[in-house]
Amino acid sequence: MSIDRAAEDFDPVEAVNRYLSESGFNGKIFHTDETIFTVSDASSAVGAPEEEILKSILLRVNRGECLVLALMSGINRVDTKKIKKILAVSHVSFANQEECCNWSGFKPGGIPPVGYPEQPVTLLDEDLFQYPEVWAAAGTDHEFFPISPEELKRITRGESADIKK
Repeated sequence: MSIDRAAEDFDPVEAVNRYLSESGFNGKIFHTDETIFTVSDASSAVGAPEEEILKSILLRVNRGECLVLALMSGINRVDTKKIKKILAVSHVSFANQEECCNWSGFKPGGIPPVGYPEQPVTLLDEDLFQYPEVWAAAGTDHEFFPISPEELKRITRGESADIKK
């Protein structure tokens, strides 16, 4: 499962920017001196309510067989039982920090919705579609970009689903 993108020459923001550009997304990545590590931090840094902050959560499927990406509204928690049922798999758990870093090159607090070596199966919390724009990490805990949920669904080739607790 590991492809070792944790190498020192990997630029996480460039990986996200390249993916966004190649997907035809016309938005911009912004930098903040404040951290966006937590939903609360991100809300304060970007000036948006917590529900409009996008949480990107990597999940292990069938004990590491593959990774799946859950994109959540900042105020919601992911329900792994619902994801297990949607994917028709036996086991879903949260990827740990080492797995996230080794597989994607991205560290928790900066995990983006895009920019992976191969876009994982992506499930979007259906609550995201209540907002005209959500704010996503762009590879670090200091870079972010705004995007509409519809555009997010398009560029991730994701599926909207009821995945919250």
